Amino acid sequence: MKKHLLIILAIICLGTGVAFAQKSTIKGTVTDAASKEAIPGASVRIKGSSIGTSTDANGQFTISASASDQLVFSYTGYKPLTITVGNNLTVDIKMEKDINTLSEVVLIGTRSAGRVKLETAVPVDVVNIAKASVSTGRLDITDILNYSAPSFNYNKQSGSDGADHVELGTLRGLGPDQTLVLINGKRRHQTAFVSVFGTRGRGNSGTDLSSIPAAAIDRVEILRDGASAQYGSDAIAGVINLVLKKTVNEFTINGGYSGYYDPEFNSRNALAKGQYPHGGAIDGNAVAFDANYGIALGKNNGFINFSADYANNGKTYRQTHDTAFSNPKALPLNNVRRANGDGSANSFDLFFNNELPIAGTRTTFYSFGGYSRKNSDDYAFTRNFSGSPGRFPTDASGNLIPVPGIIINTPDGDSYYNPIIQTHNTDASLALGLKGTVGKDVDWDLSNNIGNNSFHFFGDKTFNASLGADKTHFDDGGSQFLQNTTNLNFSKHLNDVFAGLNIGAGAEYRYERYKINAGEPDSYSNYNEAKATGSQGFPGYQPTDAVNAHRSVEGIYLDLEADITKKWLIDYANRLEHYSDFGFNYSTKFATRYKITDNFNIRGSVGTGFRAPSLQQINYSSSFTNVQGGVISEVKIAPNYSPITKAAGIPNLKQETSTNAGIGFTYKPIPELSITTDGYLIKVKDRVVLSGQFSASDNTLDPTLLAALNALHVSAAQFFANAVNTTNTGLDVVIEYNKKIGDNRIRVLFAGNFQHMKINKINYPSKLSGTDLLKQTFLSDREQKFILASAPPQKLSLNPEYGYKSLTVGTRFTYFGKIVLLGYGQNFDGIHPVVPLDADANTTVPDQYNYSGKVVSDLYFTYKLSKSAHVSIGSDNIFNVHPELGAVLAAKGYAYNNETGGPFDAVQMGQNGRRLFARIGFNF
Repeated sequence: MKKHLLIILAIICLGTGVAFAQKSTIKGTVTDAASKEAIPGASVRIKGSSIGTSTDANGQFTISASASDQLVFSYTGYKPLTITVGNNLTVDIKMEKDINTLSEVVLIGTRSAGRVKLETAVPVDVVNIAKASVSTGRLDITDILNYSAPSFNYNKQSGSDGADHVELGTLRGLGPDQTLVLINGKRRHQTAFVSVFGTRGRGNSGTDLSSIPAAAIDRVEILRDGASAQYGSDAIAGVINLVLKKTVNEFTINGGYSGYYDPEFNSRNALAKGQYPHGGAIDGNAVAFDANYGIALGKNNGFINFSADYANNGKTYRQTHDTAFSNPKALPLNNVRRANGDGSANSFDLFFNNELPIAGTRTTFYSFGGYSRKNSDDYAFTRNFSGSPGRFPTDASGNLIPVPGIIINTPDGDSYYNPIIQTHNTDASLALGLKGTVGKDVDWDLSNNIGNNSFHFFGDKTFNASLGADKTHFDDGGSQFLQNTTNLNFSKHLNDVFAGLNIGAGAEYRYERYKINAGEPDSYSNYNEAKATGSQGFPGYQPTDAVNAHRSVEGIYLDLEADITKKWLIDYANRLEHYSDFGFNYSTKFATRYKITDNFNIRGSVGTGFRAPSLQQINYSSSFTNVQGGVISEVKIAPNYSPITKAAGIPNLKQETSTNAGIGFTYKPIPELSITTDGYLIKVKDRVVLSGQFSASDNTLDPTLLAALNALHVSAAQFFANAVNTTNTGLDVVIEYNKKIGDNRIRVLFAGNFQHMKINKINYPSKLSGTDLLKQTFLSDREQKFILASAPPQKLSLNPEYGYKSLTVGTRFTYFGKIVLLGYGQNFDGIHPVVPLDADANTTVPDQYNYSGKVVSDLYFTYKLSKSAHVSIGSDNIFNVHPELGAVLAAKGYAYNNETGGPFDAVQMGQNGRRLFARIGFNF
C-alpha cells in the first residue's frame, strides 16, 4: 500500500514539476487596431482560471502562462479577443472597437476604467456633439444639449444685463451653479458673471459652456445623479463631463450659416412704423467655422489635438405687429423695450488636448486647455423722453439735445434711445498632469488645473445725463474669477476580491479668487443732481463695489466600487472638504446595480450633497438702474458682509445641503433597442437666492436698515440669502432604437423628463418677517414662480431618422410643458401682483402669464458628397412656434410688465421662431 502511495506521489510531483517547467513569462502590448494607441487598463486573463492582470499606462502587460493556455483580452468598448499562447513569449494584441458599444462607454461617475452606460449604477447620457451639431442650426453646446438630453434645460435670456451673453444650462430643474462641469474629468472653473435678471438662474453663477469650442469635444457625458461625494461642491443636480478629442492625422473643417425667418413677430413687419428698430426679413444671421487636427507625438502613441472655431451672430428683433386690443395676437405699443430681441456676438475659441507617454517609464504627461474671447452687444430697456427726461442730455432750458444715430424721433412726437450693453467675456485655462502606474498595478494621477474668466461691461450709444451729450461710450468695469485646482488620485483594481474591487482615493486643494473692478468715474458719477446718475443701461461698478476676495478648499475622498458578483455592482463614495470661509462638509453616497438578466438591470442610489456659496454670491456688489414695469430706480445689491446686509439681519451665507435618491432600470430586449427609466428625489436646504428689493420709502423697515439705505442714497437694496428649501421629484425616460438593413438605416430616439418642484420652506430673517409685506419683499410670489419655473414640468423629445446610402433625413419633435409666471403687477413690486382690466379699471385680476405647452418641430437633411465631404440643410422650429404672449390678455394695458420688457418671457423654445440653416463639412 505504501509503495502504491509513493508511486502516486511521485507521479503527482513529476506532473507538477512538468507543469511548472512549462510556465513562461509572457509579455506584450495591447493597442487600438485603428489608431495604434496603447490601451491602458485592458484585462488580460487566463481562460478558465482566476489568474489575470491588466495593462499599464503604456498598454503593456506581463503574465505567467503555459503554452496550452488561452489568454482572453477584454476592454470596455472593444471586441473581446482570445489567443493561444503556444511558443510565443511576446504577444502584441490589436483590439478592434465594438461599434455597438463604443459610444456607450462612460468614464463619469466611476473611478474604474469605464462602463457601458446601460450597466452603470446611476443614469448617464452620452451626446456625440459632432453628430448632434450636424442636424441643427443651433451653434452653442448648451443649446444643442437642450434638445439632446432629457433633463437638461436652457433658455436664452434677453435684456438681462449680461445674462444674454453667457450660456448657463440646468439639470433636473435646479440652478446653473448646482451642476458641476468637468473637462476630461477635471473640474472646470465658473464664470465671473452673476445672473441678476432673467427667469433662469437668478442670483447664480455657473459654468459657461460656450467658451469651449464644439470642435474640440468628442462627446458629452451627463451624469443625472447627485455626485458631491465623488466630485465635491456644485454636483447636487449632477455632473457634465466634456471628453476632448484624441484623433491624429485627421483634418476636419466645418462651416455653417443660420438665420431666423419669423414673419409673425419680426419687428420689420410691425404696423407701428418708425417705433421699433429692426433688421431684415431674415435676422439673427449667423456664420460659424470650426477646425480640428491632431498630430502624433513620439513612438508611444502620444498626440496633440488642436481645435478652433469662430462664430458671428446677428441681432434679432421681436414685437407683436398689431396694437389693436381686439386682435388676440396684439399688444400695445412697446415703449418699454423697443429693441426687444437677442443681442449680437462674435467669438473666437482655441483649445488643445495632449498626451505624451514618457519613454522607458509607466508614466504619461498630459495637458489640455484653451483661450476664448466673446464680444457681445445687446440693447437695454428704452429711455423715452416723455417719461424720463432726467435720463436725457438737455440744454440749460431743459430742451433735448439731439444726438444723431442715438436719439430717435418717433412719428407721434416722442424721442427715445436704446442704451447698448456691451460685454467682453475672456476665458483662459490650462491643465497639466502626470499619470501612470506604480508598484503592483496602482494607478496614480497628479494634476494642476487653472482657469480664469474675465467679464467686462461697456455702455455704448448711451449717456450719463448729468455729464451731457458729448460722451456716449463708457467703461463700466467688470469682474474676474480665478480657480486653481490641484488633484492627486490613486486607483487600484483587485481582481481577486469579490468579482473585482476598485479602490479610489485622493486629495484636492483648490484656490479661488473673485474680483470686481470699478468702472471709469463717468460711468457711475453724478455731475448734476437734477439728472440721473451714471451711464444709462448699466451704470459702472463704483469704487465701493470693488472687491478682491479669495478662499482655499481642501478635500479628501475614498471611493469603493465592487462587483460583488458578476451581476451585482455596488459603489460607496465619501468626501470630506474644508472651506476657509465657512468650515467643513462631509458627503456620502451609495449606489448599486443588479443584473436581473443579461439585458435587464435595476439600479439605485442614495446620498447627500452640498454646494458651497460661491465667492461671487458672497462678495457681489452693484449699484444699478432697475426697470420694473417701466419704472426706473437706483438699486443696490449689497454683499453678504455689507452694513446694509447686516442691518437687514441677513446671516452669513452657508453651504446648500441636499439629500438625493434615485431608482431605475435599463432594458435591452433586442440588440437594436434600449430602454432606461430613472426616477429621482432631490431635497435641497438653504438654497442661495437673490432677495427682492427693500425700498427706502418703506417706513416699516427696521430703522437701522432705513438709515443704512439713506446713507448710500439708493432707492432700494437686495441681498443674497439662504432663502429657500425645495424638493424636486422627477422621472427620466430614454428609449433608443437603431437598425441597419442593407443600405437602409433607421434610428428612433425618445427622451422624456417629467419633473415637479415644491418650495418646502422660506427662511425669513427675523427683521424681515414681521409683516406679510416684508415677507413678500424678501421672496415674493413672483420670485417663487421663477424658482418653480426653472424647468418645464414635462420635456419630451422624439427624434426619428432614416438613412439610405449617402442620404439621411430626420425630424425632431420637442414638447415643452406649461410654464406659469407672474408679472410685477400694477404696483410694479411683484408682491401679490394684480392688474386692472382694460374694460373695467376698478376690477383687478392676477398678473399671471400662462405659457401653455408647445411642440417645436425640426427637419434636417444630410448628404455625404464623398468620403471626405458632407452637407446638411434644414430648419429648426419649422412651423415657427412661439410661447404664448407674456401678458394678461384682458389687461393688455399692463403688457411688458415682465422681466424682459418684451412680448415673451425667456421660456420654453425662446422668442425667435423658425431658423433656417445650412452646413458643409470636410474630413481629410
